[in-house]
Amino acid sequence: MTAVPPPGARPATIPAPGAALTAGQRRARRMRRQRALKSFEAAVMIVIIVLVLFPILWMVATAFKSPAVVYQYTMWFKPTLENFQVIFNERWNIGRNIVNSTVIATTVVVIATPLAVAASYAFSRLAFPFKRMMFQWILLTQFIPAVAIVLPFYVMFRRLDLLDTYAALIVVNLSVVLPYAIWTIKGFIDAIPIEAEEAAIIDGAGRLRVIWDIVVPMAWPGIMTAAIFCFILSWNEFLFGYLLTRQHAVPLPVGLISFVLERGTVWELVAATGIIITIPMFFFALMIQRHFTKGMNLGAVR
Repeated sequence: MTAVPPPGARPATIPAPGAALTAGQRRARRMRRQRALKSFEAAVMIVIIVLVLFPILWMVATAFKSPAVVYQYTMWFKPTLENFQVIFNERWNIGRNIVNSTVIATTVVVIATPLAVAASYAFSRLAFPFKRMMFQWILLTQFIPAVAIVLPFYVMFRRLDLLDTYAALIVVNLSVVLPYAIWTIKGFIDAIPIEAEEAAIIDGAGRLRVIWDIVVPMAWPGIMTAAIFCFILSWNEFLFGYLLTRQHAVPLPVGLISFVLERGTVWELVAATGIIITIPMFFFALMIQRHFTKGMNLGAVR
């Protein structure tokens, strides 16, 4: 007597889906999918690299073009250094702008770094009233657009007769970079084991000695990371420098405006100045790459 299969049962002669593929075929299909995914990722990366590097390469090429060929869309031309000589003429005074930006950015880093370390240590280790609320308010200042606070700063500095001075730009840049520096360094101090500080205190070290000998060396990658970004933000700042300066304290990014003339923008001089603006960024990246990478990795683990 022949057995009747239960309702819904699959006949024994029909293979289940995927059963016809051998293990080798499934492995080959999986490898093809992986290769396709890697090819797609490589294509996306190439597109991103081209989009990022093309403006930089075009700026570099334009900086070495003569005015006669600057509007020609070609990468084949006779390079010249004349543009770099021209921007340092008395008419453009870019050398003075470089000095202004260097003084402002360096002073901001020198002032902001120790203040950020002290504030970060207080928020990380000490207990005081309204500690959590104060730290949240510091972070909230990062969400305030610069254009919303530039007018109060302008009125204040005008009444104090500080317009077009280093002091004005240093103060306003400190208000921008300090919250970021505090937030960054605090994450590194939080990752430092409290036992190391307790052992130093038991040995008789004071609070300042603990910070200098224990906290600062262990949080050095984070401190360097914060200092780098403070310098970059101050070096590249445009809005405050444009509205709070006139002639004497004009920073380098604002100096680019002088190349906009009635006959149009002098693009070869803009490109040459743009290279000068970007040189410090590449220099710092090469000088402290080890600290920067280590700092970002440590800051991500808390």
